[in-house]
Amino acid sequence: MRMNLPNQITIGRLFLAIVFLLLLAFFDVRHGDDQNWMLDAAFVLFVVAAATDWLDGYLARKQNQVTAFGRILDPFVDKILVIGAFVLLLGRGFHDPSGANVTGLHAWMVVVIIARELLVSGLRGFSESQGKAYGANWWGKIKMILQSISVGWIIASLGRLQNVGWVREGRPFVIWAMVIFTAMSVVAYLVASREALAEQSRG
Repeated sequence: MRMNLPNQITIGRLFLAIVFLLLLAFFDVRHGDDQNWMLDAAFVLFVVAAATDWLDGYLARKQNQVTAFGRILDPFVDKILVIGAFVLLLGRGFHDPSGANVTGLHAWMVVVIIARELLVSGLRGFSESQGKAYGANWWGKIKMILQSISVGWIIASLGRLQNVGWVREGRPFVIWAMVIFTAMSVVAYLVASREALAEQSRG
């Protein structure tokens, strides 16, 4: 059976995500500028993968080619790309000789990001099992945009743009804005699930 174009794009994004994550996994800031090419390549791959996130969904809707496979794979690729990046940016390769992480991320921030995704996935599964629609809302979309900006900003500020003052100095503000909005978005999804949760508690 021939795979449609939207799903082909999603598969392509998955391969881009894998190569992107491998670059982050093998990067070591202690090697100095010798490995900056890895960050530059990772940045380009991330931008391409993140920028085409809307394309597969747009084409699927426009061409009436929405499939169960695409509905499962597309958000999976999003999670692999973004959450994988945050986890790897906490890794040993992003710690300087003193042991300090150079990205500006803290482990608790990544825990908040992952916990939010697990909670929302659980709420979505529960609501849909109760016959309640649970599509993505603007909170989720803005959250994804902010997380993508944060990943790209961190990588750019450690790579080719590390000497650009406003990029380097703006990194903490971008990270904190992303973490706060990510936490706040949980409230919107809890509200969206309140009807299904209320019915279950009454049952």
